[in-house]
Amino acid sequence: MSRTRVVVTGLGATTPLGGDVASTWEGLLAGKSGVRKLEVDWIAELPVKIAAPVAVDPSEVLDRVVARRLDRNAQLAVIAAEQAWTDAGFGFGEENDLDPDRTGVAIGTGIGGISTLLGNWDTLRDKGVRRVSPLAVPMLMANAAAANVSLRIRARAGVHTTVSACASSNESIALGLDMIRLGRADVAMVGGTEAVIHAMTVGSFGQMQAMSRRNDEPERASRPWDVDRDGFVMGEGSAMFVIESLEHAQARGAKIYGELAGAGITADAHDMVAPEPTGHSQAKAMIKSLQDGELSAADVVHVNAHATSTPTGDGIEALSVREALGQDTTAIVTSTKSMTGHLLGGAGALESMATLLALHHRVVPPTINLDNPEPGLGIDIATEQRRLPDGDLVGINNSFGFGGHNVALAFKTL
Repeated sequence: MSRTRVVVTGLGATTPLGGDVASTWEGLLAGKSGVRKLEVDWIAELPVKIAAPVAVDPSEVLDRVVARRLDRNAQLAVIAAEQAWTDAGFGFGEENDLDPDRTGVAIGTGIGGISTLLGNWDTLRDKGVRRVSPLAVPMLMANAAAANVSLRIRARAGVHTTVSACASSNESIALGLDMIRLGRADVAMVGGTEAVIHAMTVGSFGQMQAMSRRNDEPERASRPWDVDRDGFVMGEGSAMFVIESLEHAQARGAKIYGELAGAGITADAHDMVAPEPTGHSQAKAMIKSLQDGELSAADVVHVNAHATSTPTGDGIEALSVREALGQDTTAIVTSTKSMTGHLLGGAGALESMATLLALHHRVVPPTINLDNPEPGLGIDIATEQRRLPDGDLVGINNSFGFGGHNVALAFKTL
């Protein structure tokens, strides 16, 4: 594979902290929580009553006719992708002068259009097949988000959907990196999306004892590495990147946020749900991302951790960070899930965006709610904003998913 350098030239997001990148970043730096008590009928019967919905509902952004043809999962993706495309300086329709055959898409999701699937199942059961939407299948498909984004930006170089649980969107970013390095595209839209705050998913994760039940203090429920953590908080949202070869970006005079330097992908082959207890495969993903970017562990000044606020996972990730970067690493670690909750298949993209912006602005967002850290972690966790030094900077974002999927991405300043 060529050593083509790949850079980020556009960002877009709709998250529990804001309807765009600026408001999301502002919320992260301020230590703002997007978690709240849900005000929906179905929540009354469930032990978990909190989540982190998007701050700006897609109905406030999308045309009503367009929105009706998209599951919420794809709605969020389209919103974030349009922002990123505009931010990169590209137009739509006749105003888009890119070669469609050199434009790609790779968007990850963990579950897909579950609201459409279960909603139409309810309709079939209660009202009969004639009331089922003829658009149900194209709306519920996991690839619906990527396909609809490709239609919007006229991408024909390849349109891909990665489905690897909570590592999905980082894997899609890695796939986009490969597309450009292999010469299959000059420009790609990459990222992730998820919208599964639904009775079935909240109920199932609750039965698994994986989610926080701190219902009376929703803003304090997501507390990575804290001894009183009791599970993750489900979030929803989407984050998107426009990536392109450095040569292509410079030729058109694009602004550049930073470089997507490398990607590392491994698997635990240990358990369907629990991470491998030594964190070795997680560490290998980080090491591979640095090797791929021709970087060293000593270059890394920041890690945006997967840390979800589960009793087991957070401590194992601390082990893996130390294995990958050295027992005496000084990299500043944070978990932005403490504010956004866990976006599942969309988590990696949002947290990769936070990693890139931390390098770009030279400031690390805090991990909130870390009142009593678990002893012996051995990593430097930011509990307030932390400044990064001058000079060249490298950061890593981790995403780990059910099934043992591990993906680490390495970013650097340019």
